[in-house]
Amino acid sequence: MGGSDEPRRVHFQSPEYLVDRHDAIAELFDKDRTDLLVEAIREYIEETADSETFQELVATKYYDDQLEFKTVKQLVGAETAQRLRLLKADLEDEPLDLAAPDDVDIYDSDATTVDTEAEDR
Repeated sequence: MGGSDEPRRVHFQSPEYLVDRHDAIAELFDKDRTDLLVEAIREYIEETADSETFQELVATKYYDDQLEFKTVKQLVGAETAQRLRLLKADLEDEPLDLAAPDDVDIYDSDATTVDTEAEDR
């Protein structure tokens, strides 16, 4: 989905019990703390990004100009982002003001008229 695969140092605080539990799991699987954390984040992001609710939220915020295209692309991938961009362009277009054709009788002279005022009374 773009971006660099270069490691980036991130500092955050977490409840101590989560860190202890995480470290115990890393030790159990003989994995590095960072590798396990990156794997968990990656799985969470993939699961979240695949959810219909998430996709709808991204689309709504994009259509409401609360997200830029670049961000949408990072969140849902290039293909889905492009589809959303095309749909947004369609939504923003003014509807075509086309007059009905004069030379075509679509009812083939069998049209029935209804007096709507009589029904309103």
